[in-house]
Amino acid sequence: MTRVATIAPQLDFSFDEPRQTRRIWPVRELVGQVRELVEQEYGDVWVEGEISNFRPAPSGHIYFTLKDADAQLPVVFFGRKAMLLRFRPENGLHVLVRGRVSVYEQRGQMQLVAETMEPVGAGSLQLAFEQLKARLKAEGLFDVERKRPLPGFPRAVGIVTSPTGAVIRDFLNIVARRHSGLSVLVCPVSVQGDSAPAEVEAAINELNSSSLVDVIVVARGGGSLEDLSAFNSERVARAIASSSLPVVSAVGHETDFTIADFVADLRAPTPSAAAELITEAQHKIAERVAEQSHRLERAARFQLLQARQRLTRLPVSRAEGRLNSLLHRLAQRLDDSSLRMEAVVSEQLRQHQRNVADLAAAVLRHDPRQGLAQARARLTAGRTHLVHSMERRVHESAAQLSSLGARLHSLSPLAVLERGYALVLTATGGVVRSTLQVAPGDKLVTRLSDGAFISRVESAAFNQSTKK
Repeated sequence: MTRVATIAPQLDFSFDEPRQTRRIWPVRELVGQVRELVEQEYGDVWVEGEISNFRPAPSGHIYFTLKDADAQLPVVFFGRKAMLLRFRPENGLHVLVRGRVSVYEQRGQMQLVAETMEPVGAGSLQLAFEQLKARLKAEGLFDVERKRPLPGFPRAVGIVTSPTGAVIRDFLNIVARRHSGLSVLVCPVSVQGDSAPAEVEAAINELNSSSLVDVIVVARGGGSLEDLSAFNSERVARAIASSSLPVVSAVGHETDFTIADFVADLRAPTPSAAAELITEAQHKIAERVAEQSHRLERAARFQLLQARQRLTRLPVSRAEGRLNSLLHRLAQRLDDSSLRMEAVVSEQLRQHQRNVADLAAAVLRHDPRQGLAQARARLTAGRTHLVHSMERRVHESAAQLSSLGARLHSLSPLAVLERGYALVLTATGGVVRSTLQVAPGDKLVTRLSDGAFISRVESAAFNQSTKK
């Protein structure tokens, strides 16, 4: 048996290739760079799809998913862009969205940051019109039960419209022709543009608070759906619905319909028709009066014609006799009336004379001169009594004063001085009662009954008993 040995060659599997340095990306940096690349490449795109998972945020942003049969894309409408949408997005709506593709880094999720959006198939204004119409109808703002009748004879009407243009001119012309006594208060507003809804709303509220008008007319000429969009806004519709005064909507032509037409108490096909509807009752009365006036005039002419025919058929002598008889009867009635009037006037005159005589007698009975004389006599007596009383009182007071004066004089130090005594005073006016009060050299004033003199102390002699 032969042994076979196999020697396998030694293979070297090592390669002399350069070693590559691995780059490690932080997640935030990688996602951020991908976001920049995506935004550069897809900065302005239009994407078509169906809205699903629609959810508005309290901040005003709108989030939803745009999808088709095979894929889906998150979409975000930030608040300022969402406010510019002319319709309300909702699930199932097929739309065309314009925006830029970006990446939400916190989730690493691709999304479309939308700028504008429009529905596919129907215009955005028409869709917004239908959505608002359906919502307000569901709230009952279109119900017939809440419609109020217009006042039959309004004193004043307030019209909310543009101050220029044919609308206001036609309205004023029709009012002047059909009801010249109706006052018209014009509230000038913009009837199209972004500021128009707010101005129309403010004008309706101002007319309600002014108490100057009885009915409000919201008027505008015809135009496209874009031109009439202010009257398809929700704030105008709710202002009309909350008005305490009846509101007539006269927007556009006869074939135009707006949300304001459905909410208003009455829709007029045109502004001119609104003026005719407001003045309808007054115009009907004026027409009725004119008709009755014409009928009365025709009847009077007919009666006059018949009277003339009867008069022409009568003989002249007979007509003269009847005319004289009529004149005599009228003259007799005039005489009777004159006599009765003369008798009534005479009786009234006599009654006035009697009243005057009675009043004169009453005045004489209450002659004020008698009372005045009696008052004068009482005044004289009182004056005399008062004089006597005062004289007696004066005498008594004088006697009492004389007695008191005598008593006062008897007690006066001056009376003592008259008896030969003197009153010694110090230089300061104090009374010297003791020799202890003076010293040699002091000036003293000695007062007598008829005057005083000054002396100087040479020496003072003290009483031993006093000194002790």
